[in-house]
Amino acid sequence: MTTQLDQVFIAIDAANAKDPTLEDGQPAALLYGQRMTAEQQRLFPDASDPLRIACRGQHIERWLLPRRDFPMDRAGYLQWRQEQGRRHAERLAGIMAGAGYPQDHIDRTRRMLMKQGIKRDEEVQALEDVICFTFIRWYLGDFAAEQPDEKMPRIIEKTTRKMSADARAKALKEFDIPEAFAPYFRD
Repeated sequence: MTTQLDQVFIAIDAANAKDPTLEDGQPAALLYGQRMTAEQQRLFPDASDPLRIACRGQHIERWLLPRRDFPMDRAGYLQWRQEQGRRHAERLAGIMAGAGYPQDHIDRTRRMLMKQGIKRDEEVQALEDVICFTFIRWYLGDFAAEQPDEKMPRIIEKTTRKMSADARAKALKEFDIPEAFAPYFRD
């Protein structure tokens, strides 16, 4: 029997399977969603359906709104991210409604994707921790290779600032963090 959550995951994966960008031979958005779910299951195995859905669909159809469509400065980047969050929230709201989720679950997922209550709301923070773990585990190495060395401390600082204290402590134990960056993971 297919559950509501299964229906939503199937719809998210079908949407993300259309990503024209491939990574390891798979559509990049599909792979990202699966990686997010794997991190969520590891870090928060008892997560609510809204958190599970927010993790799986955090980048749903992200390629449809390219970064290049916004000014290539910090303000443009922030506008793009905010609009992506809004689009992802609305797309998932439609999928969840179609699967029969109640409005409070839909609204909860929407708030998480819009980052409303980060550092104050446990589930919004959990989503951010999953995002950061996924970035560190799967994307940081390639990202760092594209950046000048002098930019990396600021990038690591920004990433760790988004994480909860528990997540930073887990990351120190789990990842081979260079000693130069370890202080950013400590309180």
